[in-house]
Amino acid sequence: MAHPSAVVSVRRPITHVVFDMDGLLLDTERFYTQVQEIILARYNKTFDWSLKAKMMGKKAIESARIFVEETGISDSLSAEQFLVEREDMLEKLFPTSEPMPGASRLVNHLHAKGVPVCVATGSHKRHFELKTQRHHEIFSLMHHVVLGGGPEAKQSKPSPDGFLAAAKRFEVCCYGP
Repeated sequence: MAHPSAVVSVRRPITHVVFDMDGLLLDTERFYTQVQEIILARYNKTFDWSLKAKMMGKKAIESARIFVEETGISDSLSAEQFLVEREDMLEKLFPTSEPMPGASRLVNHLHAKGVPVCVATGSHKRHFELKTQRHHEIFSLMHHVVLGGGPEAKQSKPSPDGFLAAAKRFEVCCYGP
């Protein structure tokens, strides 16, 4: 007889998977760090994890304001100027992105098992295209993609809007009329 406080674990099948993209499927987070370190080096400042954590997942202008204010360079570089400079460097780096270890294998495995997968990312369309241009084999298996800045994801991370919108699309396509 089982102990009354024994926990019974029921394994349920995975029915759908919603992936984030940056730092999970593609190794792109390092590009943001690299570019921001280059910009701050001109001001003899360093980019650290605490600042990165405040910026991650935010809309570009929100992230840029945090960057220039927290580093104290706002007198020399506006958030808008920072974005222009950062964008120029990122556009050169994004096409060189590589999959994270195991990402391709996992997506292929889920696809082979008939588990619908999708991406919910804070990236806007142009960045998404640059980051994924060499990775059609992974992204062609996605049932759908929810991009940042779209009507479905009104708020950026840490709000779950994008992930909820991605999950809802499964309901419509897979369970709805």
